Amino acid sequence: MIPAVGFEGRTVAVFGLGRTGLTAARALMAGGAKVALWDENEKGRAAAEAEGLPLVDLKTADWSQFAALMLSPGVPLSHPVPHWTVTRATAEGVEILGDVELFARAVNAAPAHKRPKVAAITGTNGKSTTTALLTHILRSAGRDARMGGNIGFGVLGLPDMHGGAVYVLELSSFQLDLTSSLKADASILLNLSPDHLDRHGDMEGYVTAKKRILLNQGKGDTAVIGVDDPWCQRICTEITAANRRTIRPISAGKAMGRGVYVLSGVLYDATGDRAIEVADLTMARSLPGKHNWQNAAAAYAAAVGLGVSPEDAATGLMTFPGLAHRMETVAKLGKVRFVNDSKATNADAVRQALSAYPKVYWIAGGRAKDGGIEPLLDLFPRIAKAYLIGEAEEQFAQTLEGRAPVQRCGQMAAAVAAAYADAAAGDEEAIVLLSPGTASFDQFADFEARGEAFRAAVLALDAHQPAAREARA
Repeated sequence: MIPAVGFEGRTVAVFGLGRTGLTAARALMAGGAKVALWDENEKGRAAAEAEGLPLVDLKTADWSQFAALMLSPGVPLSHPVPHWTVTRATAEGVEILGDVELFARAVNAAPAHKRPKVAAITGTNGKSTTTALLTHILRSAGRDARMGGNIGFGVLGLPDMHGGAVYVLELSSFQLDLTSSLKADASILLNLSPDHLDRHGDMEGYVTAKKRILLNQGKGDTAVIGVDDPWCQRICTEITAANRRTIRPISAGKAMGRGVYVLSGVLYDATGDRAIEVADLTMARSLPGKHNWQNAAAAYAAAVGLGVSPEDAATGLMTFPGLAHRMETVAKLGKVRFVNDSKATNADAVRQALSAYPKVYWIAGGRAKDGGIEPLLDLFPRIAKAYLIGEAEEQFAQTLEGRAPVQRCGQMAAAVAAAYADAAAGDEEAIVLLSPGTASFDQFADFEARGEAFRAAVLALDAHQPAAREARA
């Protein structure tokens, strides 16, 4: 655990008692602070009580006693309306922060010999894969890399810092909204497309939150920025003009005079005097598709910025085992391969998955986001058939009508069984792809639970059809 510093002897209110809130409360106490915990959900309060953590009803509490409000990232800060705790804290002049800000202050307060390196990753899509990939590259090169934030462990729950450690953090826009002191030695802004606009008001609000990952960087730091979308292009131009750090633009499909890019699957490093061929990513089994080439370019550029040699970074790319729930092959039955892309929670992420295969048996649906799957119209010819589940079943069926065959399945197990039956009936290798394009909360606790339901349904097929079983990938 990383003790949260700066609030010794003072009381910090903690609202939201999921993984982030409980971890932050422990870290605050370890740093000498007092805490007052609350959650409107009885399950969250019960989890705190089970640990003996002090509960205080913040609706009736005396807020003059609080030095700060530690807010979990799932709680609305400004849109669609500020949460009541935010309104109360603002009225009482109580500072509002998140767990990443507590981490940043701990790093900044550490003596030089104990201060670790920090790599911070964000973007609309690909941030989890890139975070895991960069962690793998660093560990392969012999570095003590600790991964957390919006993936795996809450950042304050990671092992305490030392001067040789590298903290590799996936950061959401919600977390960044609550962060002001983070200084990343290497920051990655992968891409931007409309997402979470209900929480940020509009696209400019969302972009502003994501840009916070570049805050406080200066000479000696590295900023890796994708330039394959207009928002990130603009940001790259803005910070290049400021000339305060090393800028490494990345692209998954166009050559650049300066930067790291991929052409026809080959990764090139053009940050020096000439472009150097780094790796043939078409041979990296766990990094299929153009979107993963962008992830690879970003992770490579950040790793080199953190002192890893180009050769060791390339080796790490080629040995990456992949990330669960992101273009993950979970099994192969006969000539049918099952790919779990449950983390694809919006149309842009689904685009990346559909673009990776010429023909798919597609499982989609859940709680729809604004725009649904309309942005994917140009990829519908790749859909051999769609198998729809969840709340979006009817909406998606109407969008697909006349453009691709559709079967309404309702539940995951039914969709997997139907997709397998159709895919196995053909004469060629086939892909059954779960890439929902939605939030999971209509039927599952999160995208991980959805992905595990897909895996379980596939393995149930396997158990009942031993004659078709092949070695799992």
